Amino acid sequence: MLRLSKKIEYGLIALRHLALLPEGESTTAREIAEEYCLPAELCAKTLSQLSRAGLALATEGMRGGYSIGRAPAAISIQDVITAIEGDQALVECIEHGTCALHDICTIKDPLRRLQARITSTFTQMTLAEMI
Repeated sequence: MLRLSKKIEYGLIALRHLALLPEGESTTAREIAEEYCLPAELCAKTLSQLSRAGLALATEGMRGGYSIGRAPAAISIQDVITAIEGDQALVECIEHGTCALHDICTIKDPLRRLQARITSTFTQMTLAEMI
C-alpha cells in the first residue's frame, strides 16, 4: 500500500502550523516539535528541506525561526513530497526506466498511468485544504 513517510507527515504538520501563525510571526523547529510531540532533530531537518524549496522561510538571529513561504493554496502536497523526498515513483521501472523484466512486463504501462493519477491527486490537493 502507498504510504507517506514520517518526514512528509512532519513536514505537513509543520507547514500547517506555520500557515496558522499570525502574519509576520515565526516559530522555531523546536517549538513545533514540542507542540506536536515530534522528534526535534527530524523536525528541524524537515523544515530545512522545506525552506530550501521555498515552502517555508527561515530567518536567523535571536528572533529567528520559520514562517510560511507561500500562500497555503499555492503549496500542493506534491510540493511537500518533492521537497522532502525528491521525485519518487511507485515502482523502480517508472523511476529508472528499465528493469530485468522490462521487455516482457505486462504491468508497466498501467503502473505509469496509476503513477500519473497519484501525482495528479497530490498536485491538486493543497495545504489550504488541510487547514
